[in-house]
Amino acid sequence: MPTEPAPTLEVRNYFSGSPLNRVAFLRSDHSFLSNAFRHPSAVFLLFSDLAPFTVSRSALACASYADVRPLVGEDPFARSEGDMLREFNSEAAVPLVLFLGLDEKREEGVEWGPYKGAPHFAVDITPRGLLKERAEGLVGEMEARGWELLESRVNFLDAPQAAIYAQARSMLDWNARNPFCASCGHKTLSVNAGYKRVCPPTDLSPLVASQTRPPCATRTGLHNLAFPRTDPTVIVAVVSASGTSTLLGRKHRYPPHWYSTLAGFIEPGESAEEAIRREVWEESGVKVARVVFHSTQPWPYPASLMIGAVAQSVAGAEQIHLKNDPELEDAKWVSMEELAEALRIGTSGLGGGPEPEYKEGGLRLPPPTAIANQLLTAVVNGFLSGDSKV
Repeated sequence: MPTEPAPTLEVRNYFSGSPLNRVAFLRSDHSFLSNAFRHPSAVFLLFSDLAPFTVSRSALACASYADVRPLVGEDPFARSEGDMLREFNSEAAVPLVLFLGLDEKREEGVEWGPYKGAPHFAVDITPRGLLKERAEGLVGEMEARGWELLESRVNFLDAPQAAIYAQARSMLDWNARNPFCASCGHKTLSVNAGYKRVCPPTDLSPLVASQTRPPCATRTGLHNLAFPRTDPTVIVAVVSASGTSTLLGRKHRYPPHWYSTLAGFIEPGESAEEAIRREVWEESGVKVARVVFHSTQPWPYPASLMIGAVAQSVAGAEQIHLKNDPELEDAKWVSMEELAEALRIGTSGLGGGPEPEYKEGGLRLPPPTAIANQLLTAVVNGFLSGDSKV
């Protein structure tokens, strides 16, 4: 889709709003990918064990073609998908290179039909296997420049870069988790610029008993084994029937006094609304009636889509009990006044500290980069009342 959307009232959460045009329909065009990969404007984001190289806490490091060529070769996109399948060798060491999209705001860029922009790629430079020595050399070169690997969860990159990071990390993680076919167990091949894994019918490795592989269900008909997945997850701010308080939960691993909204995965055959009612009741014992969707957030740990909502509890069914599900250590109703104050001075990541005005013992909440914070802010601003300030 275009990188400049039409004016909208939607809430754009952290990890969304990428400045890149993904041009997904060009991922199978190896001629385009080859030109984009070798273009002077190409940007390469480097990851080791899913941690990105950065030049500062707010900016990703951008490597060049000359930087990555010793590891990935002159052109990893020189061959078509058909040729890659015919020449597949399961013992060959092939670095993973993802095409992320085009930055169409850059004046210099690769031109392909009506499309022009600086191509962005992500490269897995994790030292492993036959590529270990070359990858270690590249990691050392980047560290010598003063670049650092950001090994913690990201919540301070500039928002557009965080969105690019989320796309890259999720796709690198999916590829790393699926080196073998889920149907037949043989090694798979990454194609479509990293957005598809296929189970080739032949294997030219000298170590296999037969170059012809047995039949595999993934080579016929429709299936979802070869494509990246996104796990839908609901996250909800529950408002009391009276509209005066909000339900918050606390897990065992949270810092002292730190609470958040309730969340859980959507199960097969279940709507998002049903998942919200089930999860809230299972975790807290509170029953929910009305559900209003607020916004969504891609969550790259490893690849979830957080579907955010505000819900209202049922009068007379608001008593908390934690006997159904042991996930929560505690749950409680918090007044709108206390919630508003905590949003002002008590927010932080799990490993960070609150604002200087915070007083020990006060309520702590997730940071603004978390959709939980945005849902609670919406509640305080009257999202369910019809007088929303969102």
